[in-house]
Amino acid sequence: MKRILSFAILAIVALAYVNAQTSVQPYLTTKQLPNLIKCLPAPPDTIGEHFAHDIMRYFWGKQQRLDPDRAAIARRDAVWSYEALFAEFNVPFGLTISKTETPEIWKLLETSLVTTDQMRVEPKAFYKRMRPYVRFHEHILTYDAEEDEVELGREGSYPSGHTMRGWTTALLLAEINPAAADTLYARGWMYGESRVIVGAHWQSDIDNTRVAASIGFSALHTSAEFREQMAKAQAEFAEKTGYTGINEVKPAERVNNNNLTYTINGTLATKDSQGVLIRNGKKFIK
Repeated sequence: MKRILSFAILAIVALAYVNAQTSVQPYLTTKQLPNLIKCLPAPPDTIGEHFAHDIMRYFWGKQQRLDPDRAAIARRDAVWSYEALFAEFNVPFGLTISKTETPEIWKLLETSLVTTDQMRVEPKAFYKRMRPYVRFHEHILTYDAEEDEVELGREGSYPSGHTMRGWTTALLLAEINPAAADTLYARGWMYGESRVIVGAHWQSDIDNTRVAASIGFSALHTSAEFREQMAKAQAEFAEKTGYTGINEVKPAERVNNNNLTYTINGTLATKDSQGVLIRNGKKFIK
């Protein structure tokens, strides 16, 4: 009973803190979002092969710090702000994201993250998993390590708030610009790995949080307001870049000869055409 009450109090305080950080109204309430405690497994116990893997990855992360370029990226990824987060995706996205220049895209991202941020509060308070730098009595690799260590030590390691934001951002931007999905997902993956490199999270935190972010992303699509804003964001991206997107795959049945090959957008392919092509109504890659 004491554990349940303690968990409830911690969750309420943490959620109040999250809500106090922004005046943005989420697309969905916590009751409308999936409960990660019910959908995801508990973090690994401190014995067994899964925790052994976590320890090995912790030392892998420390090794990555020896690369100055990767260490610099990990430090940047540790900054807890939308401005810093979105800036890391500007290049793979193909457009600079800002409140003034891309207000519809910004609104979609900010409101979506405010919504999915709510999902991490209860499991953090419930599991209260010790962070790796605390267990090993070492320092993390961030710009303000001393302050960050105190702040992070107040909340559990599982799941990862940074990874939740990073992977969700990659998913959202890939829906706006599908042509850049590969690089967006790669950057989103790296964003999560940065949390292992700085020593703030275990690898299992990151792995399960990517699943959590995907669950949250799916839940967002149940909101009509989200879908409307996504359409506005896609239109804004098209206006800024001239991108028309992949709107329709025209099946070969629409022409007399089903053996003809078409591009993903329905135009007749040539022998030199590359990428995803359509033949007999089926996709193949050349």
